[in-house]
Amino acid sequence: MIALSPSLAAAGRIRVYRGATVVDGTGSPRFVADVTVEGSRVVAIGEGLPDPLPVGVVEVDARGLVLAPGFIDMHAHSDLAVLQGAAHRPKLLQGVTTEVIGQDGIGYAPLDDASAPVIAERIAGWNGTPVALDWRSMDEFLRRIDPATAGGVAVLVPQGNLRMMTVGHENRPATADELRRMGEILAEALDAGAFGMSSGLTYAPGMFADTAELEELCRVVTAHGGYWAPHTRSYGGAALEAYAEALDIGRRTGCPIHLTHATMNFAPNRGRAAELLALVDAALADGVDVTLDTYPYLPGATTLAALLPSHLSASGDVVAAVAALDAAGRERVRVELEEEGCDGFHGEPADWSVIEVSGTGSEALGGLVGRTIADIAAAEGRATIDVVLDTVVADRGATGVLMHIGDEANVQEIMRHPRHTGGSDGILIGAKPHPRGFGAFPRYLGHYVRELGVLTLEEAVRHLSGSPAARLGLDRGDAPRGVIRDGATADLVLFDPERIAAGATFEDPRREPTGVVEVLVDGVPVVSGGAVTGETPGHALRKAPAHSA
Repeated sequence: MIALSPSLAAAGRIRVYRGATVVDGTGSPRFVADVTVEGSRVVAIGEGLPDPLPVGVVEVDARGLVLAPGFIDMHAHSDLAVLQGAAHRPKLLQGVTTEVIGQDGIGYAPLDDASAPVIAERIAGWNGTPVALDWRSMDEFLRRIDPATAGGVAVLVPQGNLRMMTVGHENRPATADELRRMGEILAEALDAGAFGMSSGLTYAPGMFADTAELEELCRVVTAHGGYWAPHTRSYGGAALEAYAEALDIGRRTGCPIHLTHATMNFAPNRGRAAELLALVDAALADGVDVTLDTYPYLPGATTLAALLPSHLSASGDVVAAVAALDAAGRERVRVELEEEGCDGFHGEPADWSVIEVSGTGSEALGGLVGRTIADIAAAEGRATIDVVLDTVVADRGATGVLMHIGDEANVQEIMRHPRHTGGSDGILIGAKPHPRGFGAFPRYLGHYVRELGVLTLEEAVRHLSGSPAARLGLDRGDAPRGVIRDGATADLVLFDPERIAAGATFEDPRREPTGVVEVLVDGVPVVSGGAVTGETPGHALRKAPAHSA
């Protein structure tokens, strides 16, 4: 029989889940047990409890419900949303208890005075426009997150920031001194608690780094016990070559590799998931520590400006560069996009019939939302290139788009891989954002587990909790996350396996999911009875520094 603290009971900090179906995050078979949470820890699974229970213990009837470790979003674009506390509802209502931000090589820390306003504008289409970025270092950003967030937050160091702060916006190799300085900034941010480095190798200026430069930075990441999360150089016809580059960097540097939003999109890649997975398996066989994440939808999402040729970003102000184009310059950009296939469009000729506006920063442009670029051009009697370039200028680069370029067979095959993890890649702003930001995790469990049987429930929970925790190193120590066992941190989600579903659709992308009953972060209910409680027990998670000999 276990002893329970009367004072914690009286404070409502002890919960007993009666008759829960426990899916523990390891992939092991489910089992039914009473699970006791005291304070921030799981303290008993199926053990005898005192009778009577101390006054104040909360008993939850969990019969017929699944109790799982909280889900970990391995690719989140909630960089500013996490500062909104309990108002950051979309992830809490899905059962997400930890998010990994700083993705795709450009983010909000580290910064300097020159890069801060450029970055704020560059990713306004991902996060909105911040009132002020009054921090500069990673440590300052983490300390800003600590008192604000409802969930756990892990941060990556964006490689594009490093380049912007040293080389600037030029398309050239870094000098030895610039590379040394990038390594110093990276090491400082990793020592502050960042979990690794992200790259956006189709986004300027990070895309201008050559393989040798990336290798040097990855050696710094390796020395500090982190991992590298590359958005690779192409997701179009050159996707496999881009994935191979990242995996070869892992081979040469020993750096763990996490292939972020590892889809096989665009027409040249339909039905070719097995080729990507063969590359992953070969790297694993060579000793590379590889994981990957995907979202359970077909369309992708980004900003309209991100699809443009990278040379328009050479000055650091893509909006000004587009505005300065004369008729001949516009025609050159049209040829690059629509005939040749530019780097911003992953080397594929642009098909504007599959590029749908999902949101605008300017209310005056709201009428574009939900329409494809091709439809807008036809309705207005304008060339598609003029619609694209004029919109980028008028909206200051903040226009979000959906890219209807996915392949269902690829989605299912990749999510079956044992090194797969879940990530939403969800942009939460805009009038009609991608529903993945609001429903990715319930969609995995409802559509792909219950309806299609692509994964078992145990496999899916491991992919959404245990495996991500292992990638982040959160599965270690005396209070691990991502698993349910004695002593584990009580990041938990209680859901109905027969009802859980995304809710969000492309027509109604902010509709709340169904079937999530309760969510705990550090033992504190942030969702109860399917509703957000307003509690903010989360904090910025910090990876302990680990230097190689």
